[in-house]
Amino acid sequence: MKSFAKFSRIIAAAAVCVAASQSHAASVLDTVKQRGVLNCGTDNSAPGFGYLNTKTGEMEGLDVDMCRAVAAAVLGDAKKVKFVVVTDKSRFSAVQTNQVDVVFAHTTVKPARESAITVDFLPIYFYDGTGVMVKGDKIKSVKQLNGATLCTTQGSATEQTLAGYAKSQGWNASTKVLTYENLEKLFAAMESGRCAGMSTDRSALSSWKANAPKPADYTILPETLDKSPFAGFTVANDSRWRNALRWITFALFQAEEDKITSKGLDASLKSADPFVQKFLGVGSSFGPDFGLAADFVPKMILQVGNFGEIYDRNLGPKTPNFMDRKGTLNAPYSQGGAIYSPPWI
Repeated sequence: MKSFAKFSRIIAAAAVCVAASQSHAASVLDTVKQRGVLNCGTDNSAPGFGYLNTKTGEMEGLDVDMCRAVAAAVLGDAKKVKFVVVTDKSRFSAVQTNQVDVVFAHTTVKPARESAITVDFLPIYFYDGTGVMVKGDKIKSVKQLNGATLCTTQGSATEQTLAGYAKSQGWNASTKVLTYENLEKLFAAMESGRCAGMSTDRSALSSWKANAPKPADYTILPETLDKSPFAGFTVANDSRWRNALRWITFALFQAEEDKITSKGLDASLKSADPFVQKFLGVGSSFGPDFGLAADFVPKMILQVGNFGEIYDRNLGPKTPNFMDRKGTLNAPYSQGGAIYSPPWI
């Protein structure tokens, strides 16, 4: 009996040691700091989100700026980021095989992606929906595409959405869905007549239409086939990295709500408001709690801006990709939208 009790104590002690070693296992956060560069997965063919500007040779877009914001928060420098181009098909494996540390690539939050693919999603930063765009103005509704060939991107959730819609509408078996590697090839397929319409997120359709040589040649049909909330994601079960990324994202939202901008940052840092002081790391800070510098928020705001500034830079009224936030879920919570940060104090 004494031998059994001794054996039980040894097993319990071993379990504690294993748990302790696991709790101190290296996080992606540590890896990024040691490397000195953030490897961030994003698209390069989605105007307004992740796009390689051929005129400047620079990556630009909402997703790209989310990558830069993370680099500024974690490494203190928004330029310390390596953009790794991912497609709808490759984006999840890129995280799982450690090719990237995080992905911001207009990715829809879905339960199977956290359960079966095993990634952890970050806060939703853009609310979208699946749509269909056609060439010309003869087709007025998606329902007129029964029996036609539609196109979308490989590995996207839109494939399932189209299949479900066709089944629910009782479309005939001649209806086909072709898939292409990225949005650029998808648009080219519709342009060449290989498909009657292209289907993806309505934001991407709007951007491609706006950037086309003749935008009036294209029609985005009125139906929204499915919800499509976008969020960044990272490898599953790394709570230290995930929590840092979550509150980095929330900080961008909170700064917009509190009207803390890149141009007005100096004045905000001198604020007597104890909430603003703590949020910006004046005196005390949440940064060290997440393995970040005490001033990670002001570094991020100064170099990249708050979420509203990021949105306006890429999807605002002065861009060809304009998507009005007013009256939509993409407005900040203070204006009736769903862009929302939990309270910081």
